[in-house]
Amino acid sequence: MSKYLVIVESPAKAKTIGKFLGKNYTVKASMGHIRDLPRSQFGVDVDNQFTPKYIAIRGKGDLVKELRTAAKKATKVLLATDPDREGEAIAWHLQYLLAVGQNEKCRVEFNEITKDAVQKAMKNPRVIDGDRVNAQQARRILDRLVGYKLSPLLWRKVKKGLSAGRVQSVAVRLICDREEEIKAFIPEEYWSLTGLFRKGKSKTDIEAKLVKYKKEKIVINDEPGMNKVIAALDGAKYVVSDIKKKEKSRYPSPPFTTSTLQQEASRKLNFTARKTMQVAQQLYEGLDVGPEGTVGLVTYIRTDSTRISETAQTEAAQYILENFGQDYKPATPKQYVNKGRTQDAHEAIRPTTVWREPGKVKQFLTRDQLKLYKLIWDRFLASQMSPALLDTTKVDIKAGDYLFGASGFVVKFPGFMKIYTEGRDNGEGMENGDNGDNEKERTLPELTVGMVLELMSLSPKQHFTQPPARYTDASLVKSLEENGIGRPSTYAPIVETIQKRGYVTKEEKQYYPTELGFVVVALLKEHFPDIINIQFTAAMEDKLDQVEEKEEDWVKVLQEFYTPFKETLDKAEQNIGVVEIEDEVSEEVCELCGRNLVVKMGRFGKFLACPGFPNCRYTKPIVESVGVPCPACGGDVVLKRSKKGRKFYGCSNYPQCGFVTWDLPTNKKCPKCSNILVRKSGGSKGPVLSCTAPDCKYREQAE
Repeated sequence: MSKYLVIVESPAKAKTIGKFLGKNYTVKASMGHIRDLPRSQFGVDVDNQFTPKYIAIRGKGDLVKELRTAAKKATKVLLATDPDREGEAIAWHLQYLLAVGQNEKCRVEFNEITKDAVQKAMKNPRVIDGDRVNAQQARRILDRLVGYKLSPLLWRKVKKGLSAGRVQSVAVRLICDREEEIKAFIPEEYWSLTGLFRKGKSKTDIEAKLVKYKKEKIVINDEPGMNKVIAALDGAKYVVSDIKKKEKSRYPSPPFTTSTLQQEASRKLNFTARKTMQVAQQLYEGLDVGPEGTVGLVTYIRTDSTRISETAQTEAAQYILENFGQDYKPATPKQYVNKGRTQDAHEAIRPTTVWREPGKVKQFLTRDQLKLYKLIWDRFLASQMSPALLDTTKVDIKAGDYLFGASGFVVKFPGFMKIYTEGRDNGEGMENGDNGDNEKERTLPELTVGMVLELMSLSPKQHFTQPPARYTDASLVKSLEENGIGRPSTYAPIVETIQKRGYVTKEEKQYYPTELGFVVVALLKEHFPDIINIQFTAAMEDKLDQVEEKEEDWVKVLQEFYTPFKETLDKAEQNIGVVEIEDEVSEEVCELCGRNLVVKMGRFGKFLACPGFPNCRYTKPIVESVGVPCPACGGDVVLKRSKKGRKFYGCSNYPQCGFVTWDLPTNKKCPKCSNILVRKSGGSKGPVLSCTAPDCKYREQAE
């Protein structure tokens, strides 16, 4: 008989922890939450201080019996669920189901699944934190109040199967509001002028842009204006009027939080938020890495803190010293300041030991696991390294009343950039001025003030102002975090839910609202302004944090929300009429009954269906030609979708022709081997055209 029964959430975590503990321990998994509000009924007594009605989750009856039997045989039960609100709540439900005393020290908590951390935690159990549990309960009940009271209203007034969520609705609003901005955007024309200059017999061109006219910033709005400037510069003398040289420090980004990990994995690895968290969970729960056995490779993955433990910092400093030298190790370890209100119970996401280099565990990890582990390892190590030093030069070139500016820099000391630089999203700047993968060194020849330069060419260029970019996985998660919407554990489910409900679609990594999304957001804006209000939702998140910190009473928080919400709900029931969303009628005809097919929105995008449903169930995919002939048979290449909704391109003559590709084919042919080129997302410089021949490595920048 085991002396201790340890319960965790997952079998993978149980397997890892079991190897760290002796024969006196039995480790079992609860398979996530084991008790919850019932799905088939409201489950909250609003008239009795919002008392929840919890039941064992359907299908887990046998598991509950198994855990109860094991608990009776054990001398002590230890609940080792995740170190956050959700984990605390799971432990609390297990405590109830297994009849563990309320004041029993049964809760163990660790931030990393390593032998030392787990064994230390087992020796220091504590009582379950009631305030943390109440914060989770309040969130769960809040979501139930909105979901089970507001969603049925949408079913009656708009369409069956819809859902409204306290957080997901705000996410849809962000996407809808951005689309409205894009639609309302009116491009404005402007022109730029770039000059190429040379110093004497030097063959190095100096590229400079026109920046000022009579000491004021120059704005050229149209072609006549540009022609006037070029005419004024005819025969001008170009003289170096000022040179500024200085050393500039560039600092590393902080180690990852949940949000920044999801953003960077989207930018650099093309991972969705969901995929990032799935792979990160595997790294956290533990993997077999050969002689070392099964061990957690990274610390807890749901965190909004950038704090690093002293032990980890000391280890990183030693690693940097041994592998890079004294110059790369800061004089004092770098600590990062958390932004806003954070739950600082655990650290930033980091490798459990920096000595476990990605190359050493490569053979034991899947491709995706290795990619994400390397990203986490690189970011953490870089965060503990010295800043980079850049020698920057700025040169002013005067031509009468006009002033051109040229700049360049040389990396004097790479510092953290030897390991890692942060990526960009949608052309936005990055934290700490780090231009990451997008910036290359550019040197300027040695110049002196008063030196006359030879003009090689003037290149005018027309531009138009651009609307704000649509949200991507990275920028949507970033916006949710910046606006205080949701918490680290909720970002991935939010993004997934709004797609499943048909409120938004994802095309070329960008989110587009559907007509249904617009209708629901407009209805909520008019009748439930608080539910869809960004500031209100963020304030509710703060109140939930305050419950955990003993600054707010959870029942009071729920009452303050529910009283006005119920009044608004009753008014909306009376005032909202039935909203008709008319289907778009196509020219395609149903092969079974002859009616014109209509456009429907499914889980994986639009498709054609018979309006006679349910009597007629005929459906047909929407075939979208990409305007490129099939390289195999000359037929049309069309856009298709896999069973999981992923886009690919194939010949319209399938199955007679089996041509398929994940990347968009083009009409261009490879200059080396004459195979077709396909458009790929590319790297920091943007899309590239790549040859489809397996042995040909030809690539060129796409226009």
